[in-house]
Amino acid sequence: MPETPLLEAKGLTKRYGSTLALDAVDFQVTAGVTGLLGPNGAGKSTAIKLFLGLLRPTEGAAEVLGERPYESVQVRARLGYMPEHDCLPPAISASEFLGHMAEVSGLPPEHARIRAADVLRHVGLHEERYRPLSEYSTGMKQRVKLAQALVHDPVLVLLDEATAGLDPAGRDEMLELIRRTSREAGISILLSSHLMGDVDRTCDRIIVLEGGRVVEQGDVSGFTQETSTIVIDVDDGRDALAAALVKRGIEPVFEGASIIVELESEELYDTIRDAIVDADVRLRRLAPRRGGLTDIFRGDETHD
Repeated sequence: MPETPLLEAKGLTKRYGSTLALDAVDFQVTAGVTGLLGPNGAGKSTAIKLFLGLLRPTEGAAEVLGERPYESVQVRARLGYMPEHDCLPPAISASEFLGHMAEVSGLPPEHARIRAADVLRHVGLHEERYRPLSEYSTGMKQRVKLAQALVHDPVLVLLDEATAGLDPAGRDEMLELIRRTSREAGISILLSSHLMGDVDRTCDRIIVLEGGRVVEQGDVSGFTQETSTIVIDVDDGRDALAAALVKRGIEPVFEGASIIVELESEELYDTIRDAIVDADVRLRRLAPRRGGLTDIFRGDETHD
């Protein structure tokens, strides 16, 4: 039985004067984590605004759970939204802000405070939640924006450039938080991004927009392939393992904390295993590297 779409674009077209932002696109978003990938100006933000009911399509339809959000307040309440831009009130605390947003969604004040505290803990804000938002770092503000999108327990959350402005460590933490939110809370997510790496690491499915049109869509695994490059991660003793590999005629390459080996034959796995045993190291990962999404997205990651 086909899975019921949470969002569906049916011949969805949006024009701004003479500018065609979306050109008769068709796609569906189902349960799980879906990536909406494309360069700036591809039509991603326009699509999100249409599904939020903030815009009406020029032609076609944008549907949420089978209803048109620009005609139904009730269905819009089933969605959460994390905007890209900084929109938080600076003078109040995250706790106050989340409590207010929970009350706006219809929760009684006491329940709203409890719900706000639970969601702020989920995104990793503990004692910090009592500080004014003006004192927050960019990473903390991104977590608050995600929290306000979750506080009313939506069916689906739309995230617009969720890792914008974050350093590499903050970006990794946000992507893990997104996956954990979907896995533990059972909330589906649409992640809009111009960064292939964010989508590749986080999403189950992908919709690629370029020039207002859908150029690819499907499971992320269908666009990535295993390569002959083997990635090895160990807890300690990386140098000892590298020496053991060299002793067996394998030339390892260091890449960050990982050891990279080119697999010339399947038998090389046995040689690598023996080197790991001889080096007496604890193995964390031994797996083929998967090709990325570069071939289906002609933009770049200059902002990555």
